[in-house]
Amino acid sequence: MIAYLDAFVPAFGLLALGALLKRRLLREDAIWAGIERLIFWVLLPALLVAAIGSVKLGEVPVFGMMAAIWTALGLGTAASLLIARAFRQPHASMTSVLMGGIRFNNLIGFAVAGALFGAPGIALGAVATGLIVPFVQFVTNTAFAAGGGRRFQPWPVLRQILMNPLMLACVVGFAVAWAGGLPPGVKPLLEALGRASVALGLLAVGAALSVGAMTDRLPLQLVTAALKLIVMPALTLAFCLWLGLEPLSIAMAVLFMALPTAATSYVMARAMGGDAPLMAAITSTEHVLAIVSLPLWLLLVKHLTGLG
Repeated sequence: MIAYLDAFVPAFGLLALGALLKRRLLREDAIWAGIERLIFWVLLPALLVAAIGSVKLGEVPVFGMMAAIWTALGLGTAASLLIARAFRQPHASMTSVLMGGIRFNNLIGFAVAGALFGAPGIALGAVATGLIVPFVQFVTNTAFAAGGGRRFQPWPVLRQILMNPLMLACVVGFAVAWAGGLPPGVKPLLEALGRASVALGLLAVGAALSVGAMTDRLPLQLVTAALKLIVMPALTLAFCLWLGLEPLSIAMAVLFMALPTAATSYVMARAMGGDAPLMAAITSTEHVLAIVSLPLWLLLVKHLTGLG
């Protein structure tokens, strides 16, 4: 139990501290916008390249994790669309439900994985991230481009997906891992940048959350949160067990699929014509509920797999 407190109290404590700093000390939106850009374009890509690049691909069940994660994401995408239709939401709101159903806050995942399982957990968490990001980027960008009365143009969508820094970092990371790892000097540099991404990222996420927004279309929020925090990890766990993956790979796949949606979903909704108020509400609700759901999922995986 102490290990779980050491893992989850810092992660969610940083979220709370970020919210406090935004309201009391660093109130200017420009400060947080600059921090978010630094994380998105530099720090988090460095973490992904360093972590994925250190993996020995022959020893990791990449294809098994891919099968479990992509199947769960495909079902989650379909479920998100059905939820939006059942609540009679317009296209803009549908994109927010979709992002709430399949996007993920990998910064919480890396904080918890590192605290509980050290470097092996971060490495497998990076592999899970490298599998989730391409699927999610393709689906969400296509959803924004395919509706709202706009004519679908595949090439701008493809370019936007391929130029995403997290997407590029995943590709570079897998290429580095295939080539045998990062050269001396470069690896510790990227690891130092990556460590900075976790603390700064969680502070920025906390600053972006809004408790006041949580009353907007609450039933829709709760159904979307149930999909993201309960159904998605349950599907992932079932597929991982069926495929016979080893315990730590199962734990990391389930952990990263059980994470609340990314705080950048609000920025994406605002910039691309989505329902930004609904997205802010879903993001805040999922992060609050994840305080309870994430430890329970890891305890369940430990019970089922015997993971130490």
